[in-house]
Amino acid sequence: MFSKDCRMSKGHGAKQRLPPDMPDILESFDEVILEEVKQLFMKVRRYSAPPGDGWCLPDPNVALCDRPWSHPPLQALKNSLNEVKNQLSDKDLPVWHQHTCSTNRAGTVTSHLRETANAELCTQAWAKFYEIQGTFGLLSDTALQNGEPNSVHLCEAPGAFISALNHFLQTSRLHCDWTWAANTLNPYHEANGRSCTIADDRLIAHTLPWWFFGSDNTGDIMVQKHLLELQKFVSNMHNVDLVTADGSFDCQGDPGEQESLVAPLQYCETVCALLLLSPGGSFVLKMFTLFEHSSICLLYLLVCCFHSVHVFKPATSKSGNSEVYVVCLDFKSKTDIRPLLSKLIRNYGPDMVSTVALFPKRCIPKSFLRQHADICAFFHQLQINTIQENLRLFTSMTSEQRRHLDQLRECAAQFYVQRFQVQFLPRKRWVCRGGSMAWTKPCPRKQLGSFNQRKELQGKDWRQRLVHGPYRAWIEEHFQEEEGHHEVLSGPVVAECDLHAWFSQTGARLPKVCSSAFCDPELLDLLNEALEEQPLDKTTPACKSCSSRTSILNEICSQTDVVMVGNPSWQDAPLTEDKLRFCAGPSYSDSCVSTLHDGDPVYQHQLLRSVFSALSGLPAGSVLVVPLRSALTRFTASLVLALQFCFRSIGFRLPACGPPVLLLCEGFSSVPQINTILQEVLDLMETLESHKQLQQFAPMEQLIGGSLPHFLLNLNNTVLRQQLHLLLSFQRR
Repeated sequence: MFSKDCRMSKGHGAKQRLPPDMPDILESFDEVILEEVKQLFMKVRRYSAPPGDGWCLPDPNVALCDRPWSHPPLQALKNSLNEVKNQLSDKDLPVWHQHTCSTNRAGTVTSHLRETANAELCTQAWAKFYEIQGTFGLLSDTALQNGEPNSVHLCEAPGAFISALNHFLQTSRLHCDWTWAANTLNPYHEANGRSCTIADDRLIAHTLPWWFFGSDNTGDIMVQKHLLELQKFVSNMHNVDLVTADGSFDCQGDPGEQESLVAPLQYCETVCALLLLSPGGSFVLKMFTLFEHSSICLLYLLVCCFHSVHVFKPATSKSGNSEVYVVCLDFKSKTDIRPLLSKLIRNYGPDMVSTVALFPKRCIPKSFLRQHADICAFFHQLQINTIQENLRLFTSMTSEQRRHLDQLRECAAQFYVQRFQVQFLPRKRWVCRGGSMAWTKPCPRKQLGSFNQRKELQGKDWRQRLVHGPYRAWIEEHFQEEEGHHEVLSGPVVAECDLHAWFSQTGARLPKVCSSAFCDPELLDLLNEALEEQPLDKTTPACKSCSSRTSILNEICSQTDVVMVGNPSWQDAPLTEDKLRFCAGPSYSDSCVSTLHDGDPVYQHQLLRSVFSALSGLPAGSVLVVPLRSALTRFTASLVLALQFCFRSIGFRLPACGPPVLLLCEGFSSVPQINTILQEVLDLMETLESHKQLQQFAPMEQLIGGSLPHFLLNLNNTVLRQQLHLLLSFQRR
């Protein structure tokens, strides 16, 4: 895939040491400062079976049979940690976050790396992975000497582990060809809720062919068929030398149970790694606290499958959180674990450890339990010390304490670069050599208020959350006549896109549109909750205070010939009929606007068939008016892109009644290849099984390139705002 220059590792488990003589830049720091910084990078514990007490896998027949169990010493640690965490519940999140960032000893590492190393996608995750790689040497001597290291990255969005590994390989000395593949929840799939999906697609958008999203296109690694499909997806790799798993969920609603909530995902990631890894390979798994039976059993499984297992808290992982990385080196082989692995695969899925324990407690050696408890106590104390220090400094920080922290932060950044020998990497050797795309998928706004305030707000309905949220004034504002007039999508753009690259992507039918690459995610969440309570239909009255726009078509008809898709019954103003023609289309007057929005496959089929029919007989230079429910889905976005190829310009208007939005396509010019594509898409839609749906027919790279996504963002946000305005006005009557 990519040609790399690779540095020889000292082998699994070998740590890079500081040279005996400190360079001048570190010698300038106080010995107390330097020693404290060194300790930041030594938060690691290793499992080691006592002599004569071999740790081995239990009989597969006892696996997944017993009820969940607990280990009292670990539950005591959990309770004491949660007591300390509860002191943070009344802290305003942005204020507290700013404070803990300022006290984080390694808080300036990433900014320093951006400046000195030109690191791509240089986030905290980037720094953590580079630290893990530099500490443990994840790629074995054999993998590097063979010159073809291969890695698979699970739950990888936005892709910082990939860019960090690329940086390491590119700035090393051995020539090799590195091949990688990655999985994550598809950030473009409309059924993926934003609470568990990373919206940042800066790297994904450039490297889509290397990302595995499964046959249903969701990217959910907890689906059993995806496990086997991923194995096939990476079958071109002779060996899999490294698997990383950086998955988690949004647990802000119940942070005290983060470990239990994320456990099923961690099991699935682990089973996936055991299925993929070659002998001698490495596995890096993000975990949190390790107090529950799920973590105890999972760690015991791993120490039986690898020659070396460490629990590591990178210095660049904020020390006040529960995050740790389990670093597993030198995978033994599948031979010994095949019977158990087969059983785990048969029971694979999101409910894998919800009601049963992986192993009975009696099968876990007491020596392992003691060692595990000691490891948990070590990281538990580190976290408590940090939280308590942050609480003390939050109320009072002296100038001397501030100076000391600033020196620590400066020293830590210099120490990191030297210890892990981070070198400058030119942009042309990044994974995304051209840099970031102009468009970035809209990300949710940061959480506001304290934990207690957010919990209280969660208990309120959509109206109360809207009224107390940042959108209130905008939603309550009445619509003006010029809404949408300044949003214009220029075309044609055929020369800029390769129409031969277009293909149809199918998957499971959407239950609802939970997310979209083309709207404000919080607006969509609010509207979906509102629609579940009160769908918008013809009984929902228009707002009398909003401007009337019944003359939209007359404005256009006065200029040229117009073809209108759909039923004209909602258009109240008299029309110049000799300049206006109608063609059959989806009915809007009788259909409710539900949480499927424009994701209803029946609606999509009717819409595409109507547009295709209209284009087939449209005179050159004409105007086409296409009513839409919205353009939230990749399917509708693909259709709008196809129309952009055929028209000089596209705008939108919001009628006072009828369909939510009108797409105004002006200056038609026939593009035969578009007609061919639309005909092929229609033929495919008519043959799909009832449980499947066409999700897109234009490449994602083209849907998120150019001016199209900005146009769709403005269109959809206007539609969502209008519908929330109508519902809010109606509810107040």
